[in-house]
Amino acid sequence: MDVSAQHLLLLCVAALVAGMVDAIAGGGGLITLPALLTAGLPPHVALGTNKGQSVFGSFAALVRFSRAGLVDWKLARVTFPFGLGGAFAGAALVLLVKPEVLKPLVLVLLIAVAVFLAFRRAPPKAPAHAEPSPRSRAQAIGALIALAVGTYDGFFGPGTGTFLIVGFNTLLGHGLARASADAKVVNFASNLASVILFSLKGVVLWKVALPMAAAQFTGAWLGAHLAVKGGDTLVRKVVLAVVLALVLKLGRDVVMG
Repeated sequence: MDVSAQHLLLLCVAALVAGMVDAIAGGGGLITLPALLTAGLPPHVALGTNKGQSVFGSFAALVRFSRAGLVDWKLARVTFPFGLGGAFAGAALVLLVKPEVLKPLVLVLLIAVAVFLAFRRAPPKAPAHAEPSPRSRAQAIGALIALAVGTYDGFFGPGTGTFLIVGFNTLLGHGLARASADAKVVNFASNLASVILFSLKGVVLWKVALPMAAAQFTGAWLGAHLAVKGGDTLVRKVVLAVVLALVLKLGRDVVMG
């Protein structure tokens, strides 16, 4: 399967921007997956290739957050394996869906996720004096979040980071920066599981995924740096603009057939 040099360059630009956005607010897949579909990749290959490049971005963001001391490693010991297992299940399930069924399903899911992200309210900041959840309760809730969103990520993916941030923020009371960091633990686990399974099935186009991965890695590192420095508000506005544009584009695609 051939992708022109011009398309590959545009895909790398999309991956760079997606990496920055995803590291802070999630939703990077809402940029890269439509870009891969627009470049002419079949749905299964687009999903697999998207995972092949995004696993590098989630790893870069996780390392940057870890260096800033924002990752809760006790919680990560639970969320990582549950995210990994959920993603294996989701990726195995999507491989069973026929291509002629998957393409309209992908379009519907993209629109649904874009609408959710566009119209959701910003999650509240956790009060500075808020009492942390008991460790066992926090781990149980974290495991459920990781399993549910990990399964979704393995099956589809776009919006995963945002769903995780909202979950950790609203259910565990984590501040946005810490929620972003804990989200990357699950995001990396689910991306890793998905890319392993997709690679074994031969649906990752590595000659596209690897150049995009380099751009995604760079963007994610920069995005995580912005999150650590308090750039959440700015990037959330960028995400809102992107998903609104995608709603319009995908709506047009559906209407035009």
